[in-house]
Amino acid sequence: MSRIGKLPIAIPEKVQFNYTDSIVKVEGPKGKLERQVAFSGSIKIEDGKLIVLPGGEDKQSRAQHGLIRALLSNMVVGVTEGFSRTLKIVGVGYKAQAQGRALQLNLGYSHPIKYAVPEGVDVQTPDTNTIIVTGIDKQAVGQCASEIRKFRKPEPFKGKGVMYADEHIRRKAGKTAVK
Repeated sequence: MSRIGKLPIAIPEKVQFNYTDSIVKVEGPKGKLERQVAFSGSIKIEDGKLIVLPGGEDKQSRAQHGLIRALLSNMVVGVTEGFSRTLKIVGVGYKAQAQGRALQLNLGYSHPIKYAVPEGVDVQTPDTNTIIVTGIDKQAVGQCASEIRKFRKPEPFKGKGVMYADEHIRRKAGKTAVK
């Protein structure tokens, strides 16, 4: 039995949870999420806690047990608190600016990059070198942050590029330092 799958998920009072025909709907103060889960086990609610029960002892059921529990937990956290990723931009002349549902990035290319922000995700730029990606769906927030980072990944020699705020770039010495 999965150690993560065994843990119950506390459902706050302001969150509504519905599970019918392999479709999970979670609604809370920040919004509504819906996901289809193909799961051989069962999901039940006891004393304001959500419990995920495995479908069997075969490898597929055991693997899905922890996954489904983590997905449901992320849905509950998303509709109550939300998720965010912070990106830093390092480099001379590199900057970002939010323009409605788009993000304009100047990352040293010959032209500015216009990135269309996906639905359900918000992007803020408190200053020109910081991007904050927020939303209620953890996967969508992470995907959006990853796509923005791909425009100019941080390089190991000068550390220039777009990186996560908590990311550490291992620096390398240049050719002149090797003598």
